[in-house]
Amino acid sequence: MAQVEATTERIIAADAETVFDALADYTGTRGKLLPEHFSEYEVREGGDGEGTLVHWKLQATSKRVRDCLLEVTEPSDGRLVEKDRNSSMVTTWTVTPAGEGTSRAVVTSVWNGAGGIGGFFERTFAPKGLGRIYDSVLANLAAEVEA
Repeated sequence: MAQVEATTERIIAADAETVFDALADYTGTRGKLLPEHFSEYEVREGGDGEGTLVHWKLQATSKRVRDCLLEVTEPSDGRLVEKDRNSSMVTTWTVTPAGEGTSRAVVTSVWNGAGGIGGFFERTFAPKGLGRIYDSVLANLAAEVEA
């Protein structure tokens, strides 16, 4: 099994603390940022960064729905890590200053891909598809926090 990785980033016209706080706010802001690919969003424990347990279904394609139960940690300043209890997927959100009043938000998801021909197609197409989904999340984040 090869590891599959999808990364997307965006410069946001808001300071890094504001952007990070919005991402870490699972009970408020985060649910509003999710595009139509996400359903059944539910905070099960916590709700603000470290210690949060959140559930959603991610419909990556018309036939592929991933049931996600994510444990959230904050291993360092400006970094949120979501580990899926139901799969090998780990998504890391990193927010860093990018100049006066702006920040860079980067989201990277990694998981163990399938083998064989299915794995070839997964490694070829899944990163692009997931990248588009997370680009929508980052666009919604920008619209939410930019003054």
